[in-house]
Amino acid sequence: MIVIFYPEFGGVHGIARYLDSFLAHLPGKAPPIVLITAGTPPEWRAPPGMELLLLPLRPHRLGLVWWTLQARAALVRLERERGPAQAVNLHVPPLIPALFFSRKRRIVLTAHTTYLGMSGRFDQPRHFDSPWSRLSVAIKMAMERHILDRAAQVITLTEQGRQELARYGRHGGVVVIPNGVDTATFIEDPKVVQDIDVLFCGRIERRKGSRPLAEMCLRLLQARPTLRICIVGYGDDEAHVRQRLAEVAGPDGPVRFEGRVPLAAMPELYRRSRVYASTSYYEGLPGTCLEAMATGVPAVVWNLPFYAGLVTEGCSGLLAPVNDLDGFTQRVLELIDQPERAAALGRQAANLVRRRHDWQRLAGQVVAACTPPGPASPRPLGVGAGVSST
Repeated sequence: MIVIFYPEFGGVHGIARYLDSFLAHLPGKAPPIVLITAGTPPEWRAPPGMELLLLPLRPHRLGLVWWTLQARAALVRLERERGPAQAVNLHVPPLIPALFFSRKRRIVLTAHTTYLGMSGRFDQPRHFDSPWSRLSVAIKMAMERHILDRAAQVITLTEQGRQELARYGRHGGVVVIPNGVDTATFIEDPKVVQDIDVLFCGRIERRKGSRPLAEMCLRLLQARPTLRICIVGYGDDEAHVRQRLAEVAGPDGPVRFEGRVPLAAMPELYRRSRVYASTSYYEGLPGTCLEAMATGVPAVVWNLPFYAGLVTEGCSGLLAPVNDLDGFTQRVLELIDQPERAAALGRQAANLVRRRHDWQRLAGQVVAACTPPGPASPRPLGVGAGVSST
C-alpha cells in the first residue's frame, strides 16, 4: 500500500493536475494506492487501483495542522487493518503535512518546487524579488531541510530541481522524474479553428512573470493591434495585470481574461491557440507548457534551465533572453507571421511530449520510486550524503 497525502487535490493548480493525471495512469501491477485529501474536483471519480479518503479542511489559520493530524491518525487506522504502508508519498509545497512524519516511516517526498527557487534566490542574478521577507524565507527553508532530512527518497521534476536540492545538502536518494501529460486527452486537432493568437496560462504571480506578461501584451498589440490574446489563470498579482491591461481587455477588447479554467476544458482552449507564451521566471516543470505542446502549439519562453529538454530553440519552440521584452515580442511575432513554421514546430513539440512526457510511461516510474528497494539495494542516504541515485 502506498499512501499519498495532499490536502489541495481539488484545485486547478499544478500539483493537483499532476496528481490527477498520475492517478489516472496507474500501472496494472501497482500496489494499492490510497489518496488522503480534503476534496476532489467536481464529478471526479477514483480510477481503478486506488481508494480515496476525504478529510475536511477547516478554514482557519491552523486548519492545515488540524487536517494533517487527522490524516496521520487515519493512516494509523489503515495500517492496523492492512499492515504497514510501503511508502507515504508527500507533495510539497505546502510544507506543513510533511513536518509531522518521522524517519520511522518510509517517506517519499515529491518536491515540485523549493522556497530557494520560489524566493528567487536560486538564480544569479535574481530575476524577481521574493514575495516573502528574509526571515520568512529562512524559516521556510529550515522547514524544507527538516523534511528532506527525513525522506528516504526524493522525486524532483527537472535537473534544476536536483540542483536546488543539492543546495539544501540533499545529494543522495534523489531521482528526476519529469511532469507528464495525458497524451490521449491533450492531442492535436487540425479541424479546430484557431481564434486565439497568443495564449498565456498559469498563476498570475511575480515569480510567474506577471509583470512582463502585462508588458508583453501591450507590446504585442502595439505591433499587431488585431492580435487576439487570452490569459488563463489567477493569483495575487492579478489586480495589477488587469489594471495595466484595462484599456485593451474586456468582451470587445483584444485581451480576454479567462480566470480559473477546469482541466477538462483546457484541451479545446489549447487547440484554438496559435502560440503558447510564458514569461514565468520559476517553475517545477510547467504543466501548461507540456499540455500546450502536446496539442501541437509551439511555445515561446524565457531561456531558463527548467525548460531544458522541453522547449528547444527551433525544434519545439523559440527562446528569448530573460527580461528581453523586445526579443520575446519578436519571437512571438515570428510564429504569428510564419504559420507554416509554427505548425511544424507544433508537430515536433507534440512528438517530443509523446516520447518523453506521456503519463502512461512516467506513472510506472513514480510507483517504482515509491516502492521500497529490494534486499540487495542499499537504502538511500540522507541529507549530506555523497551518493546519488540519479
